[in-house]
Amino acid sequence: MIVKDCMTRNPVYIAPDASVTDARVLMSKEKIGKLPVLDRDNKLVGIITKNDLIKVGPSSATSLDMYEIGYLLSKLRVEKVMTKKVIVTNPDEVMEEAARIMVDENIGCLPVLDDELLVGIVTESDLFRVFINIFGARHSGLRATFFLDEKPGQLAKVTQRIAELGGNIVSTVTADADIPSRRRITVKVTILTIEQMREILKEVDAEEEDLRII
Repeated sequence: MIVKDCMTRNPVYIAPDASVTDARVLMSKEKIGKLPVLDRDNKLVGIITKNDLIKVGPSSATSLDMYEIGYLLSKLRVEKVMTKKVIVTNPDEVMEEAARIMVDENIGCLPVLDDELLVGIVTESDLFRVFINIFGARHSGLRATFFLDEKPGQLAKVTQRIAELGGNIVSTVTADADIPSRRRITVKVTILTIEQMREILKEVDAEEEDLRII
């Protein structure tokens, strides 16, 4: 999957000279937690998140009343609070690389720039949608997780037997196993029963981890 096919397009943004109060109101209205910050030339100069707003909010021990707090926040500008060094990606990047960057950098979003123009944003919600799609979570059927030896043709044996029994594969996901010489495989299949899938795994000498109808 490519970033441009999964990102949120034309994201809501804010100006650096807007107030923190404006940012809070906009996030609440749009039901979002991140705002790219664009200057007058529509150039990305920062990003502000709900966590940033929490950090600049009053503590429970403050002696200020709500009106004084509101006044101070209305004077505090986004540019004073935002993160200025923004990690970005491009529309043609693959989604797994975008996800890796977000995990490795411990960030919740990636603005998407086409040259210097903001065209989208990738957030945790976008990754969740990709995850749901990859695992076929919206399809009912048999979900099987098992281990196969890391050898050419092993997975093909499983898929061939599924087809021979009239099963239809909705999704297939492979991942590293605890043992380097093996792969953890998760498949979502329609038509087949748990008993049929268990027999297939025995035939190909796969180690069953989990079988369930969902």
